[in-house]
Amino acid sequence: MAIQQSEVKYTAVATAEGGRDGRVAADDGKLDVVVNPPKEMGGSGEGTNPEQLFAAGYAACFQGALGVVARNEKVDITGSLVTAEVGIGSNDEGFGIIVAIKGSIPTVDAATAKSLLEKAHQVCPYSKATRGNIEVSLAVA
Repeated sequence: MAIQQSEVKYTAVATAEGGRDGRVAADDGKLDVVVNPPKEMGGSGEGTNPEQLFAAGYAACFQGALGVVARNEKVDITGSLVTAEVGIGSNDEGFGIIVAIKGSIPTVDAATAKSLLEKAHQVCPYSKATRGNIEVSLAVA
């Protein structure tokens, strides 16, 4: 279910110049990075790239969702880590991405960790936005 404009609490604004071979900056100056295609895609690999930026955002958002789920279930997830791996490659329509989320929660057993990851995947805004659009896998690290 989509949110209504009146329900928006915060809007991030970023502007790109030069596409995958240029720079991207947030309007508040807190993010200003050079972007270049990775060497694996024929670029210089000197700057970051959209896949790294997406992976960073997804990992942070998913970690936040994991915290919400853990608090609701009164589970200690101290020391937990979430890693998002974002792959890009050719598909029938040009290019597409795939995501693998790996969660490490050292304070719980593997079954509990998997359950928490699955529940976080249901509430994470990035997961909701990608659901049905790209493949996202979950794994306990």
